[in-house]
Amino acid sequence: CIIPYVRGRIRSRELASITEEVERLAQTGVKEIVLTGIHISSYGKDKENEVGLADVIDTISKIESIERIRLGSLEPGIITDTFIDRIVDNKKVCPHFHLSLQSGCNTVLKRMNRKYDTARYYESIKLLREVFQHPAITTDLIVGFPQETEDEFAQTLAFLRRCAFSSMHIFPYSRRPGTPAAAMEGQIPRHVQEDRARRAAAVAAELEQDYLSALVGATLPVLFEEEKDGLWQGHAPNYVPVRVQGEDLHNQLRPVEITGIKGSTLVGRLL
Repeated sequence: CIIPYVRGRIRSRELASITEEVERLAQTGVKEIVLTGIHISSYGKDKENEVGLADVIDTISKIESIERIRLGSLEPGIITDTFIDRIVDNKKVCPHFHLSLQSGCNTVLKRMNRKYDTARYYESIKLLREVFQHPAITTDLIVGFPQETEDEFAQTLAFLRRCAFSSMHIFPYSRRPGTPAAAMEGQIPRHVQEDRARRAAAVAAELEQDYLSALVGATLPVLFEEEKDGLWQGHAPNYVPVRVQGEDLHNQLRPVEITGIKGSTLVGRLL
């Protein structure tokens, strides 16, 4: 990836600045805050006061009119007993965790210079599922990394099924000049990359439908955002889109009984 070469060193925004912005947004009626950035798992590591991501969550959750706090992409290593203990009882934290994966094969992860293996990654998923009820766990996947064999790709597909992701972003490897991967031997032909991307997408679609099917019959709080094609659409805490019939639901948080699935969206009725 070229990003680490161009972004520079970690620079954490001051907690007071974050809090002030959230307070301003809350005054305008905003109910959900997304904490995002290039590498939010490392928040505070450049500070001397030992503040971390959990401290940001604690602080902004005290702003009364903020109903939800959603986290952006996380490194698997941040999911520890200590971190979970800090957030598990915070009812504003959304049970939606995007954990960067890139590959489900240890030899590929090593070539990518990732700082975790599949065992550590799966441990993060286990910890989340032990304390959150049916959390949505999403990820990113790169297929066709240099030297990736068919057997290594098969290991990745098996690992995807084991993790049972609710949704995935899948990318064929793209050669970036100036990166170590660009100079590696064994670059994978484009047609092979595209074939693997299609096969991974088929697994992702199957896992997504499994996750959505388990939600039919449940009641979920939905924060409505817009009217589309005669139906109001919003997101449940797990970031799954939900559509219902209704009138003037913008920015309302309402309970919805889930009655079915349409594509990647849940449908239901207001309670």
